[in-house]
Amino acid sequence: MQERLFPYHQLYTFTYTVFIKMGCNATDAATATKTLLSADARGIDSHGVARLSGYLRLWEAKRINTTPNIKIVHETPSTAVVDGDAGLGLVVAPFAMEVAIDKAKQVGTGWVSVKNSNHFGIAGCHAMMALEHDMIGIAMTNASALVAPTFSIEKMLGTNPIAVAIPAGKQPPFVADFATTTAANGKLEILQRKNADTPLGWVQDKDGNPTTDANALKKQGALLPLGSDREHGSHKGYALGSIVDIFSAVLSGASYGPWAPPFPAYIAMPANMPGEGLGHFFGAMRIDAFRPAEDFKQHMDNWIGRFRQAKPAPGHEKVLIPGDPEREIEAIRMKEGIPIAQSVVDDLMAVGEMMGVVL
Repeated sequence: MQERLFPYHQLYTFTYTVFIKMGCNATDAATATKTLLSADARGIDSHGVARLSGYLRLWEAKRINTTPNIKIVHETPSTAVVDGDAGLGLVVAPFAMEVAIDKAKQVGTGWVSVKNSNHFGIAGCHAMMALEHDMIGIAMTNASALVAPTFSIEKMLGTNPIAVAIPAGKQPPFVADFATTTAANGKLEILQRKNADTPLGWVQDKDGNPTTDANALKKQGALLPLGSDREHGSHKGYALGSIVDIFSAVLSGASYGPWAPPFPAYIAMPANMPGEGLGHFFGAMRIDAFRPAEDFKQHMDNWIGRFRQAKPAPGHEKVLIPGDPEREIEAIRMKEGIPIAQSVVDDLMAVGEMMGVVL
C-alpha cells in the first residue's frame, strides 16, 4: 500500500481549516484538530485524518452541530452529566474531561457521563489530559453497533474502547487504550485499503461462522468481542463492551446498544432511539486523594521498571508497558512526518476540493 509522509503542521493547518469551513469557531477547530491528529501522531491511523471525511458527511447530514452549546445538565460535587448538543465528539469530550478534572481538584475524584455527542477520536487522548494534574484519567465511549455478543449473530454493541492513563515519576506514564473487541473497525478499514484478509478471530460472517474477510461487515457479518469466541474468553470482551455501553450511554441518557447512532452518514438512524446521540464516560482521580503523589509515582516507576525487566519469551526483545509503542511512534512521526495511505490522501484531496482547502 502506497503512503505519503506529511509534516504534522501541514495536516494540522488543513484539518483546522476544514473544521473552520464547517462552521467551528477558532477554539473548537483547534481542539478538534489537536484531538483528531493525536491519533495519527500516536500511530492509531484508523482514528485520525482518515476519519475527517466521515465527520464532514455527518455535518452535511445535519447530524453534527458545529456551534454547540455544550453544558452541564446535572451535577453533584463529584459527578456531572454533560449534554454535547450534537457537537463534534472531538470537542465535547475534552470539555467533559476538563469538568471531571475540575471536580477532582475540588473533592478528590470527578466522574462525568456525556449524552448527545458524536465520535470522539481516540480515548487515550482524553484520559491523558489528567496526567499533568497528577491524576489518573479514564475515558470510554459507546459506538456504532458492529459487534455481536457471544453466541449471537446480531450486531448489538460498538467497539466501545477503554483508556486509562496513570502518571509515573521518571518513567513515562502508563497509558492503556484499547477496544473491547478483538480488533477495532478502523483496522478492518486499513486491511480493506490493502486488499488483505483479517487474522482469524476478528470477525464472523452473517451466519456466525469464523471468517477472515475484511469486508465481512459490509456483508452483514459482525466484529467479535475481545477473545473472539467463548473458548477464548469472548464472554469477557462482551462484558467489558457492555460495561462501557452502560456507563457511557445508559447512565447519561445517550442511545445505547443497537440504537447507538452509526458513524457512516449514509446509514439511517435506528428507529425508536431511547436516548440522545452517542455517550461517553470520563473519570479523573487525584493521586493525593489516596496517597502522596510523589510516593505513588516513585512506586509506579518501580512497577514499570520491574515489568520492563521481566524475562521476554523466545523471539521477543523485551516486555512492553502500555503506551510504549504509541509514545515511540509519536517521537518518530513528529520528527520525520506522518505516513498517510494514498487512498486516505485521495479522500482528503476530495474533502479539500469540496471545502476549498489545499492539502
